[in-house]
Amino acid sequence: MKKTVKPYKESSLSKKEQVATMFDNIAGNYDFLNHFLSLGIDIFWRKRLVRKLQKQKPQNILDVATGTADLAIAMMKIKPFNVVGIDISNGMLEVGRKKIKQQDLEKTIQLQQADSEDLPFKDATFDAVTVSFGARNFENLQKGLSEMARVLKPGGKIYILEFSKPTLFPFKQLYDFYFKFVLPLIGKLLSKDNAAYTYLPESVKAFPHGKELNSIIENCGYTNAKNHPLTMGIASIYTAQK
Repeated sequence: MKKTVKPYKESSLSKKEQVATMFDNIAGNYDFLNHFLSLGIDIFWRKRLVRKLQKQKPQNILDVATGTADLAIAMMKIKPFNVVGIDISNGMLEVGRKKIKQQDLEKTIQLQQADSEDLPFKDATFDAVTVSFGARNFENLQKGLSEMARVLKPGGKIYILEFSKPTLFPFKQLYDFYFKFVLPLIGKLLSKDNAAYTYLPESVKAFPHGKELNSIIENCGYTNAKNHPLTMGIASIYTAQK
């Protein structure tokens, strides 16, 4: 694994604690910045993940690192019986709870503060587990993946939506410039946390992708790990079965 990237380089707090603090700081602006900085493409990516879920038709779903519950809400299209969203940032969860209440989804979606590496659920509880742009924030990726495998029912599936790295010229060069220079500048101007949008490109650069991540997933208790690139490789959906 590559070096651990943390939001606050001068802080002695663990990555987990720093990530929770960072997301608490930016929770109020997170949805706006997320859609603005990605030009709205992140909405399309979540819809692609939901389409893959639709083929499985899971009834009980765990959404890890749920944040403001965008993916959990998008899942309502497939009419699951129950969705549980967990996150370490209570600030993000509070925003998510308001959105869920506004859409009258409280009977189907429950949000709770919890650690992805120590899930408060019994073995074999869920039909599917999802993570949307949260896996690279885990302090221990293998531990988080193993915990998700533990709470999955036999035959259940994981779906991970995460940034990857485009390779096609000149798109790769344009993407790298935007991600390294433009995105952190806009994030700094519009966010209350200067480190948040510098951490984003750094964490993406350090995170495994493609076949490397498939291999890590399979070593954590899954089979048939596959990656599905999106938008010329800016992001990918990873799927695997327990």
